[in-house]
Order: sequence, then C-alpha cells, then structure tokens
Amino acid sequence: MAQAVLEFRDVLKRYGDYTAVDRVSFALAPGEFFTLLGPSGCGKTTTLRLAAGLEEPDDGEIVLSGNPIAAPRRGILVPPDKRRMGMVFQSYAIWPHMTVFENVAFPLRVRGESAGALKKKVLDALELVGLGGFEARGATSLSGGQQQRVALARALSYTPAVLLLDEPLSNLDAKLREQMRFELRALQRRLNLTVLYVTHDQSEAMTLSDRIAVMRQGKIEQLGNPVDIYERPATAFVGDFLGRTVVLDGALKKTGDRLFLEFAGGERLSVGENHNGKFADGEAIRIVCRPEDVRILAAGPVAPTEITARVNEVAYLGDHLEYTVGACGRSIIVVAGKHERYPAGAEIRLAFDPARLTLLHIES
Repeated sequence: MAQAVLEFRDVLKRYGDYTAVDRVSFALAPGEFFTLLGPSGCGKTTTLRLAAGLEEPDDGEIVLSGNPIAAPRRGILVPPDKRRMGMVFQSYAIWPHMTVFENVAFPLRVRGESAGALKKKVLDALELVGLGGFEARGATSLSGGQQQRVALARALSYTPAVLLLDEPLSNLDAKLREQMRFELRALQRRLNLTVLYVTHDQSEAMTLSDRIAVMRQGKIEQLGNPVDIYERPATAFVGDFLGRTVVLDGALKKTGDRLFLEFAGGERLSVGENHNGKFADGEAIRIVCRPEDVRILAAGPVAPTEITARVNEVAYLGDHLEYTVGACGRSIIVVAGKHERYPAGAEIRLAFDPARLTLLHIES
C-alpha cells in the first residue's frame, strides 16, 4: 500500500474551553480527492488550517509524506512555507495592486526561485487553469471565476504535495460553480493531485470526492466514499445532512431470521435479516432511507415490505412529484414520476427495499 501523503493522527485543537478539532484521524492516499464536509462550526476549516500550518495543534501528530510536520509532544512545528502545500481560500486572497503574473509568482519569490524558473512555472500554471495570455492583466479586471483560477494557479505554481481548498467555489454563481467543479475535478485527475477540500455543500462533496469525512462538533461522524455515505449513513445526522431522508421509529421484533419494525399503531414492516445480533428484540430502532428508494403503490393488500399511508399534499416539480404523506404516525416526503398521480387524501401503500434501509439505534 502506498504511503499516505497527508495523515492526521489523533489531532486535537482547543480554543480555551472550546474543542474545535476533537481527536481527528484520517489519511490521504496519493492522488486522492478527500473532502471534509459539515455545517458551519464543525471544525472542517480549522482542520485544513492545521494542515497548512496556520494553526498549531494541542496534541496528536500531522505527518506529510512520512515526515512529522506538527507534533506538540515532540516539539515539532514546521512553518507553513516549508510544508509544500498550496492553499486556495474562500476569498481567493488576490492582491488587487498586482498583475495576474505577480499574483501567481508571489509564493515562488518567497521561496527564492530563480527568475527563469519562476517565469516558466507561472506561465505553465496559468496555462493549466485556462488563463494563458492573461499574465499582464490587472487582478481587478478579472471576473470572479477568473480570480478563482488565478488563486488556483498560484497554489499549483510550486508543485505542492497537497492542495488545500477552503470553500473555493462558494463565491461563484450557481452556473459558474458547476462549471468550475467540473474543471477542478478534471485538473486534479490530469495532474494526479492530492487534494484536501473543505465544503458545506453536499452536492459539491458528492461530485468531486473520492472519499468524504462528514464532521460534526469537531469529530468525524462518518468517513467513506460518496455512495457509502449517501446510501448507508452511519447516523441520523449524516443521513439528514446529505439530503432528505425518510425516517421511521418503532420497536424491533424478531421472527426467526427476519427482523420487523413494529410501529405504535401495530403495523409491521420487514426490514431484512438479523444484523449479527446488533439489535435486541424489543429495542427502539430507527430506519433511514432516501425518498427515491420508496415506491408509491395504489391501495391494496399490504406485503411484509409495505406500510399503509395517506397523501396529505402533492407538489408538482416539473420532472417529478413530491408527496407529503402520513404514515405510522409521522409525516414524510417521498417522490414519484409525474405520471404516477395520487390526489390529496388518497390511501396508498409505501413499498420499501430492505437492502436500502439503514437501521440505527434510536439514540443516534
């Protein structure tokens, strides 16, 4: 197995009594696009700043290509300019009084690069991001998307071991953000860049990432590839944060090798086979799945994998319909094609696929 490019080992960062990063551990493989995803205040930007050397950890170790760059217990703290990391900030940090060339050249000048090598690296970096021929332009004459590219070229100009990106697309309009998302991923793959990316945007994380670490209150709540995290959330928080979920609570009942969820009204739903004794008979359980994984059927005989429901509201959204339905004492939202129509007040059945259900202990 290839050596990790960047590794966090039990890293802790406190500000007084507040723990911003709470014993976080993860490792980036060479060429991996790794995203820290979570709401504001969850610790993702602090984690990125710890990697960059803009913050100092209180405990744990940060290792770059096998060498510790921050290890408080051993008195190691490598300064930011010695870490071979490129960083793009949310605000881009473009200097308005400099040309595009000088903006990109700045970190190379700080590192004492020779004039000939500096010019080649700047022009090469500008070509990479589609700004060839823009080097003499003033930074203030650029659009938001072009400024974002300048910031990216500056971070790439000295061939960083890791590219650190802190919400780099959040200041762009929706259409440009989608375009830059595609360009960034294509560039990362072409150059085999190792990227540590920070965002609160779920679709951005799902589109760009090889792996995602969902953060909450300074800790990693779940780490995995986009499909695993979306389809099999480890907690209700992860499920909710990555999009809408259908959530139902009940008591677990075992019948042979089969598991059922029994609801307050007495209705039962088959939820699959016994999960290696993970859940006890009679335990309060929560099932989580995505709205698109629930099928709406007309009223009729109810199979073990179905429950009855009543349509409360119908919303037409062009390519599909959204139904707000009452089922098992809860109001939930499910989706269907626009040709499958049930009016408000209609009795229906909801069909679940046990393979697409995530079972959680109720305290999750």
